[in-house]
Amino acid sequence: MKKWIVSVFSAGLAAAAVLAAEAPLKVGDLAPAVVGKDHQGKEWKLADHLKQGPVLLYFYPKDNTPGCTRQACGLRDRMPDLQKAGVTVVGVSFDSAESHQKFMADHQLNFTLLTDPEGKIADAFGARIPGQKMARRVSFLISRDGVIRHITDTPKAETHLEEMTAAVQALKK
Repeated sequence: MKKWIVSVFSAGLAAAAVLAAEAPLKVGDLAPAVVGKDHQGKEWKLADHLKQGPVLLYFYPKDNTPGCTRQACGLRDRMPDLQKAGVTVVGVSFDSAESHQKFMADHQLNFTLLTDPEGKIADAFGARIPGQKMARRVSFLISRDGVIRHITDTPKAETHLEEMTAAVQALKK
């Protein structure tokens, strides 16, 4: 009898873990404690950057494509205001470090890009396009305490720029 109860309990915990992993992140959730490699191959930890202030972590499909370039250049151009607010901007895609370096050089990007070739970071944030080695365009504003304060989930780069600008302003209040 005890073995059966333990087995049922364990199965229930496993099912709950699977459901929790599949549930989309929402405002108010703690951000997953992700670790990755930046465009220079250096280790990058979300927890380390949250110690310094809020993080705008954004996922995008592909380097040097029209929408992704518009979004990245829009963030580049807003960097003085984002820095004044203490916000660290980090982009994430499945692209290689070499691709990121070219993207950054082509557009004078002034923030970190993370390589996510296996999609571990995208999966942790629920940003992977199902069945593909590509993330969809989704942005997360994460406060210093690790709580997700705003999510923008739309293919429109301009919407991300507008909503995140407003969310950063609201975070300062």
